[in-house]
Amino acid sequence: MIRHLVIVLGDQLTLDNPALEGFDVACDQVVMAEVIGEGAHVWSHKARIALFLSAMRHFAESLKTSGFPVAYYPLGEHRYTELQEVWSHHIKQHAPQKMIVCEPGEYRVLQLLKTCAENTNIPLIVRDDTHFMCSQANFKRWAGQSKSLRMEFFYRNMRQEHQVLMQGTQPIGGDWNYDHENRKTFGKHGPQSVPLAPVFEIDAITHEVFADVEHHFAEHPGTLAHFCWPVTRNQALTLLDVFIQYKLADFGAHQDAMWQGSEQPQYAFLWHSLLASSLNLKLLNPREVIQAAEQAYHAYQLPLASVEGFIRQILGWREFIRGVYWLDMPAMAEGNHYKHQRNLPIWYWTANTHMNCMRQTITQTMQYGYAHHIQRLMVTGMFGLLAEIAPKQIEAWYLAVYVDAVEWVELPNVAGMALHANGGRFTSKPYVASGAYIQRMSNYCQGCRYKPDIKTGAQACPVTTLYWHFLIKHCQDFAHHPRTALMVKHVDKMSQEQRNAITDYAQGLLARLDNL
Repeated sequence: MIRHLVIVLGDQLTLDNPALEGFDVACDQVVMAEVIGEGAHVWSHKARIALFLSAMRHFAESLKTSGFPVAYYPLGEHRYTELQEVWSHHIKQHAPQKMIVCEPGEYRVLQLLKTCAENTNIPLIVRDDTHFMCSQANFKRWAGQSKSLRMEFFYRNMRQEHQVLMQGTQPIGGDWNYDHENRKTFGKHGPQSVPLAPVFEIDAITHEVFADVEHHFAEHPGTLAHFCWPVTRNQALTLLDVFIQYKLADFGAHQDAMWQGSEQPQYAFLWHSLLASSLNLKLLNPREVIQAAEQAYHAYQLPLASVEGFIRQILGWREFIRGVYWLDMPAMAEGNHYKHQRNLPIWYWTANTHMNCMRQTITQTMQYGYAHHIQRLMVTGMFGLLAEIAPKQIEAWYLAVYVDAVEWVELPNVAGMALHANGGRFTSKPYVASGAYIQRMSNYCQGCRYKPDIKTGAQACPVTTLYWHFLIKHCQDFAHHPRTALMVKHVDKMSQEQRNAITDYAQGLLARLDNL
């Protein structure tokens, strides 16, 4: 019999896990489990599964080295396919007095924990996740006092509360936000001297994980051939150091730009930090990431726009999105503002499409389990909105294919930002644009069979056609909104014949999405 059964989930891989507070090695036990169901409830990318499993196994070894008694259930060594089956089995075997866990990163998993506790008649203690810099209770309090849910105002509060990039009560540099300086393109010659991509040793544990993934998830999308992600805290700290030293100074200016270069991975990663997966697994703490960036700013006089833009992603958007997720679940997962019902095109899994922007982004995604925020928002996400794809299908795709995907961060970004599925709950407008935006921010349109400035006909860019179709369809609603009124003024200038031609051609595209 044990006193406390401490459950450590796959995205809680830190010795600072609040569930471990007060742990007594003489009478408490940690349980960690790998189950088929966690890799299959969405059709997960092999690299995503491998990252979670390898990081979990490495962390279990760290716990054991630190003296924690750990019951670890690896794939293939037990018959259970779902987490609650493992927990129930362990409870029956050891009859703990309590279950203790840190707040999970998914509403679904929280429900599994509650159901298990009810079914086994064991008290469940869910402790606040102190990894985050704003608790659920504090975010709910802030949201209740705010006229609207807008990240910018939340971010300013967080800057003041945590004294980040501040001079007393005022922001360093005089402005809170330098986003207007961080939207530059690479120009026609492309990026110069792109920093090399990180390389981490594939050790024996990770090789064993690769074998398990290929055995148990053989038909899943993606590949392990390009696996390059930190699976230990030391590797994550190395990646943080590389970013601060070689990338942070130039991160801001071109953070929205995209480029089809050589097959070298640095053209996929550019100056982005690649730290999201380490943060979301909790191999890194956001406080130390923010501190490293702020210290580098002061020590090396780095561009304020780059440093502020990076810190805003961690202290502002990451914390805000997590707060909104728990504030709005489970309703958020059901949102479908535009009532879209089309199926996800098959090429979201294969990249077998003539649209070069989609082909490049999805090819990269299937290679690395990675795409940066504009590729997600303004390429694959925007197309999902314009193509009227059912939100649940594209939300499941995002959760499946990216190594940094945990539902608390994936769902609000996709439902709220990319798809506008929650009707603008925390955004001011749908994020839509024609193919001209992609042409401006990348070289994807070069050599593509489609032309971004053509709206109808065989050479018409599907993004452009569907963008204008979207505006025509929602013209009346957008005309009364200050952030969208300017877009639909262009629709007003079209003749009815032009509108009909776009609508008719768009309907043909929507009927054959799999063949674009």
